[in-house]
Parts: sequence; C-alpha cells; structure tokens
Amino acid sequence: MMKKMAGSWNLFEITWLVLFTSIAVGFTFISKDSLFGFTVFITGVLCVVLAAKGNLMSYVFGMYNTFGYAYLAYINGLFGEVMLNLLFFVPMNVIGFYMWKNNRQDGKLAMRQMELKGLLLVGVVCVSGCLLLGFGLSFIPGQNSPYIDAITTVLSVVATFLMVRRFKEQWLVYIVLNLFTVLLWVIRMVEGSGGGLLMIVMWSAYLVNAGYGYYNWNKGAKEATV
Repeated sequence: MMKKMAGSWNLFEITWLVLFTSIAVGFTFISKDSLFGFTVFITGVLCVVLAAKGNLMSYVFGMYNTFGYAYLAYINGLFGEVMLNLLFFVPMNVIGFYMWKNNRQDGKLAMRQMELKGLLLVGVVCVSGCLLLGFGLSFIPGQNSPYIDAITTVLSVVATFLMVRRFKEQWLVYIVLNLFTVLLWVIRMVEGSGGGLLMIVMWSAYLVNAGYGYYNWNKGAKEATV
C-alpha cells in the first residue's frame, strides 16, 4: 500500500510537501518546539495531501493527527478544538475510511458535486452554527477567542461531513476554515503560545492544499458525471 501511495504523487504534490516539511523542521529548531509538535504537523500535512488525492491513507495519518492536535489545543485553552477532535474527528476517521473504501470506481474515489439547494443549506448551517457555538463558548472560563474557535469548529464539522459524502465543495469550506485557523493561531502566538508558530505554518500548508484539493476534486467530479 505504501509503495502504491508513493508512486502516485505528481511533481507539484512532492514539491510543496518537501517545502513545508523543510520549513517545519527549520521552525522546530529555531523556536525550540518539541518533536511531538513536529509529528502533529507532518501527519496533518500527509493527511490533507492524501485527502486531496482521494487516498484512503489520509484517514490513517489523520487519526494520529487528531489526537495530537487535540492535546496542543487543550494546553492552549482552545476547548472547542479539543471537543471537535476527540468527540467528532476520531469516530469520523473510522466512518470516512469505510465509506471511501466502499465508494470507488476503477480503484479511484467517486467524487460528487452538490446542487444549489444543498449549497444554500450548508451556508445556513455554517452561519447559524458559528454564532450559536461562539455564544456558548464565551461562557467557558479560560476560553480564548470564542467566536473564531467556533468558526473553525463548525466549519470543520461541515467540511468533514462533505468529505465523507465525497462532495467537492468540502474544499471551499476548508479554504475559509484554514484562513480563520491561521488567524486563531496568530492570536495565540501573539499572546505567547510556544507552539503557535509551527501551527501557523501547518495551517498555511493546509490552505495551499485546500486550493489544490478543490482543483483536483472538481476535475474528478466532472469525470464522474461523464
């Protein structure tokens, strides 16, 4: 399986993965960040790159990243992120693996496109969910940036459901999500978080990948309808 995964990567995917991994190694030494933080970064990058390719191994790397990121969020007082990872991403990693495994055509993941009605529903859920969760998180002692935390939490849930259901529009949600998550960690770094810089690099890598993911899945969805 690992040979097959490595052999299917194109030049762009290899180039940007090597670039961001090199940056992560540099920041790990400069900021004296832990090896654990680096492993969270690299498994997260592998997870999203493989998701953009519709590769099942995305969920394998994603499981480690889920637990690791939950711990980093906990020590930074981002409890919405903690709940999101442990209570949602862990079971969804398992569900997504089996749903992707059972929806393949000629060895490739069958990608889909949403109708306008579905897009409008997604928009309503995102806006209302962010406002409600942000209001609730604002009452938790020690909670930092409640509304930005709420945005990243709700958009992560919505994007994950779209991913499991194989809709290309997941990547549009991920683009917005990654922008707000970068902002969230910039705020934490300014306030003195030791792991903030590496998380900014990681989520910036996710943002680049989200753009590529939309391009790749848009092409895949069109091929599936031919």
